[in-house]
Amino acid sequence: MGVIRVSKSAVIPAPAPLVYSLVADYREGHPRILPRRYFGRLDVEQGGFGAGTIIRYEIKLFGTERKVRAEITEPRPGMELVETDLASGARTTFTVVPGTRAGESEVTIQTEWEAQGLRGWIEEWMAPPLLRRIYVEELAQLGAIAAADASASKRGGQPG
Repeated sequence: MGVIRVSKSAVIPAPAPLVYSLVADYREGHPRILPRRYFGRLDVEQGGFGAGTIIRYEIKLFGTERKVRAEITEPRPGMELVETDLASGARTTFTVVPGTRAGESEVTIQTEWEAQGLRGWIEEWMAPPLLRRIYVEELAQLGAIAAADASASKRGGQPG
Protein backbone atom coordinates (compact mmCIF):
# COMPACT_ATOMS: atom_id res chain seq x y z
CA MET A 1 0.00 0.00 0.00
CA GLY A 2 1.01 3.61 -0.22
CA VAL A 3 -0.16 7.03 0.75
CA ILE A 4 -3.85 7.83 0.31
CA ARG A 5 -4.67 11.45 -0.61
CA VAL A 6 -8.14 12.92 -0.70
CA SER A 7 -8.85 16.53 -1.57
CA LYS A 8 -11.60 18.93 -2.53
CA SER A 9 -11.45 22.60 -3.53
CA ALA A 10 -13.95 25.43 -3.77
CA VAL A 11 -14.07 29.12 -4.59
CA ILE A 12 -15.18 31.07 -1.52
CA PRO A 13 -16.86 34.50 -1.97
CA ALA A 14 -14.64 36.27 0.56
CA PRO A 15 -11.05 37.59 0.66
CA ALA A 16 -8.30 35.06 1.42
CA PRO A 17 -7.13 36.75 4.69
CA LEU A 18 -10.65 36.58 6.15
CA VAL A 19 -11.12 32.96 5.05
CA TYR A 20 -7.74 31.92 6.42
CA SER A 21 -8.48 33.60 9.74
CA LEU A 22 -11.68 31.54 10.07
CA VAL A 23 -9.84 28.29 9.35
CA ALA A 24 -6.92 29.11 11.68
CA ASP A 25 -9.12 30.24 14.62
CA TYR A 26 -9.75 27.00 16.52
CA ARG A 27 -11.68 28.68 19.33
CA GLU A 28 -14.37 30.50 17.31
CA GLY A 29 -13.95 30.17 13.53
CA HIS A 30 -12.97 26.57 12.81
CA PRO A 31 -15.71 24.97 14.95
CA ARG A 32 -18.30 26.91 12.88
CA ILE A 33 -17.18 25.31 9.60
CA LEU A 34 -17.35 21.69 10.78
CA PRO A 35 -20.42 19.71 9.61
CA ARG A 36 -22.17 18.65 12.84
CA ARG A 37 -23.26 15.26 11.53
CA TYR A 38 -19.59 14.21 11.29
CA PHE A 39 -17.89 16.26 13.99
CA GLY A 40 -18.60 16.40 17.69
CA ARG A 41 -16.73 18.59 20.13
CA LEU A 42 -13.60 20.50 19.23
CA ASP A 43 -11.56 21.47 22.27
CA VAL A 44 -8.41 23.59 22.30
CA GLU A 45 -5.71 22.24 24.63
CA GLN A 46 -3.06 24.81 23.77
CA GLY A 47 -2.91 28.00 21.73
CA GLY A 48 -6.02 28.59 19.69
CA PHE A 49 -4.90 30.34 16.52
CA GLY A 50 -2.65 28.77 13.92
CA ALA A 51 0.76 27.24 14.60
CA GLY A 52 1.34 25.77 18.03
CA THR A 53 -2.33 25.00 18.62
CA ILE A 54 -3.20 21.54 19.92
CA ILE A 55 -6.79 20.39 19.53
CA ARG A 56 -8.98 17.43 20.42
CA TYR A 57 -12.07 16.57 18.43
CA GLU A 58 -14.51 13.79 17.75
CA ILE A 59 -15.25 12.55 14.25
CA LYS A 60 -18.00 10.11 13.26
CA LEU A 61 -17.13 7.88 10.31
CA PHE A 62 -18.76 4.64 9.19
CA GLY A 63 -20.93 4.44 12.30
CA THR A 64 -18.10 4.80 14.80
CA GLU A 65 -16.83 7.79 16.71
CA ARG A 66 -13.10 8.41 16.88
CA LYS A 67 -11.31 10.84 19.19
CA VAL A 68 -8.43 12.71 17.56
CA ARG A 69 -5.70 14.84 19.08
CA ALA A 70 -3.89 17.02 16.55
CA GLU A 71 -1.14 19.61 16.37
CA ILE A 72 -1.43 22.62 14.06
CA THR A 73 1.48 23.93 12.00
CA GLU A 74 1.65 26.65 9.36
CA PRO A 75 4.22 25.75 6.68
CA ARG A 76 3.17 28.89 4.78
CA PRO A 77 1.61 31.29 7.33
CA GLY A 78 -1.53 32.95 6.02
CA MET A 79 -1.82 30.42 3.18
CA GLU A 80 -1.36 26.88 4.48
CA LEU A 81 -2.35 25.27 7.76
CA VAL A 82 -1.74 21.58 8.61
CA GLU A 83 -3.49 19.48 11.26
CA THR A 84 -1.43 16.40 12.12
CA ASP A 85 -3.13 13.55 14.00
CA LEU A 86 -0.68 12.83 16.80
CA ALA A 87 -1.66 9.14 16.98
CA SER A 88 -1.76 8.15 13.31
CA GLY A 89 0.31 10.82 11.57
CA ALA A 90 -2.55 11.59 9.15
CA ARG A 91 -2.28 15.17 7.89
CA THR A 92 -5.12 17.46 6.83
CA THR A 93 -3.95 20.55 4.97
CA PHE A 94 -6.02 23.69 4.42
CA THR A 95 -4.67 25.87 1.61
CA VAL A 96 -6.19 29.34 1.08
CA VAL A 97 -5.08 31.47 -1.88
CA PRO A 98 -6.59 34.54 -3.53
CA GLY A 99 -9.14 33.68 -6.20
CA THR A 100 -9.08 34.86 -9.79
CA ARG A 101 -11.61 37.60 -8.96
CA ALA A 102 -11.18 40.33 -6.39
CA GLY A 103 -12.71 39.45 -3.04
CA GLU A 104 -12.67 35.70 -3.68
CA SER A 105 -10.40 32.94 -2.47
CA GLU A 106 -9.77 29.34 -3.43
CA VAL A 107 -9.65 26.83 -0.61
CA THR A 108 -8.40 23.25 -0.79
CA ILE A 109 -8.76 20.68 1.96
CA GLN A 110 -6.53 17.63 1.57
CA THR A 111 -5.95 14.69 3.87
CA GLU A 112 -3.21 12.13 3.43
CA TRP A 113 -2.22 9.09 5.42
CA GLU A 114 -0.23 5.90 5.08
CA ALA A 115 -2.34 2.87 4.13
CA GLN A 116 -1.12 -0.46 5.48
CA GLY A 117 -2.34 -4.02 5.16
CA LEU A 118 -5.95 -5.12 4.87
CA ARG A 119 -7.16 -2.11 6.84
CA GLY A 120 -5.32 0.16 4.40
CA TRP A 121 -6.97 -1.54 1.43
CA ILE A 122 -10.40 -1.05 3.01
CA GLU A 123 -9.61 2.60 3.84
CA GLU A 124 -8.39 3.19 0.29
CA TRP A 125 -11.68 1.86 -1.05
CA MET A 126 -14.14 3.41 1.45
CA ALA A 127 -12.66 6.60 2.92
CA PRO A 128 -12.09 8.85 -0.13
CA PRO A 129 -15.76 9.15 -1.20
CA LEU A 130 -16.86 9.88 2.39
CA LEU A 131 -14.09 12.42 3.00
CA ARG A 132 -14.94 14.22 -0.26
CA ARG A 133 -18.59 14.51 0.88
CA ILE A 134 -17.45 15.89 4.24
CA TYR A 135 -15.15 18.40 2.51
CA VAL A 136 -17.95 19.55 0.18
CA GLU A 137 -20.11 20.30 3.25
CA GLU A 138 -17.24 21.91 5.14
CA LEU A 139 -16.32 24.14 2.19
CA ALA A 140 -19.99 25.13 1.74
CA GLN A 141 -20.23 26.10 5.43
CA LEU A 142 -16.94 27.97 5.21
CA GLY A 143 -18.22 29.82 2.13
CA ALA A 144 -21.48 30.83 3.80
CA ILE A 145 -19.81 31.95 7.03
CA ALA A 146 -16.99 33.82 5.26
CA ALA A 147 -19.43 35.58 2.91
CA ALA A 148 -21.60 36.64 5.87
CA ASP A 149 -18.55 37.86 7.82
CA ALA A 150 -17.23 39.75 4.76
CA SER A 151 -20.63 41.37 4.27
CA ALA A 152 -20.82 42.36 7.95
CA SER A 153 -17.31 43.87 7.73
CA LYS A 154 -18.32 45.96 4.70
CA ARG A 155 -21.36 47.24 6.62
CA GLY A 156 -19.17 48.00 9.62
CA GLY A 157 -20.83 45.32 11.75
CA GLN A 158 -19.40 42.46 13.71
CA PRO A 159 -18.77 39.11 11.97
CA GLY A 160 -21.27 36.43 12.96
